[in-house]
Amino acid sequence: MPRASEAQCNTRERSEQCNTRERSEQYNAERAINPPATRTLWLVADQTSASITIAAKPDQIMAVIADFEHYPAWVDSMRSAEVLTSAAGKPKTVRMVLDHTLVKDNYVLAYDWGPRAVSWKLIEGTLLKAMDGSYVLKPNGAGTTVVYALTVDINMPMISMFKRKAEKTIIDGALKGLKKRVEG
Repeated sequence: MPRASEAQCNTRERSEQCNTRERSEQYNAERAINPPATRTLWLVADQTSASITIAAKPDQIMAVIADFEHYPAWVDSMRSAEVLTSAAGKPKTVRMVLDHTLVKDNYVLAYDWGPRAVSWKLIEGTLLKAMDGSYVLKPNGAGTTVVYALTVDINMPMISMFKRKAEKTIIDGALKGLKKRVEG
């Protein structure tokens, strides 16, 4: 079948051949602007978050968050936490052993500290392939609202509903434990 000419494609009666030609030209133009080697695709796993208000100042709460050796005392599913490296007086990498009903692993997280926030990313794990999250503290009158966000992903097939359930129970347990630990 002969290719439709530009004049034929500009008439009122457009053929499928013209539409195909236009899609092909658009695809080629996009590839010229963004060649495959330079394109970036960001896939972000679903994230779960929750918040709680704690009757304390942000500095008091951050001190408890940074005290990893005591995590097993207030985080239900945490069996151990060991600071591996520190920088500027704050833990930089921490090895943890998690024994949650849905997720059990021995893993290492890398931390990034701010004045009222801390975030972390998984750098080593057996079962886990993502354990990325953050605490963000917002002064709220006499207290502080703590927002905990978490993304968990594992190296085996798991229904996303169970992943979200694991994230939710980890977050809820950590927030309640943090509140109890800070408020006494």
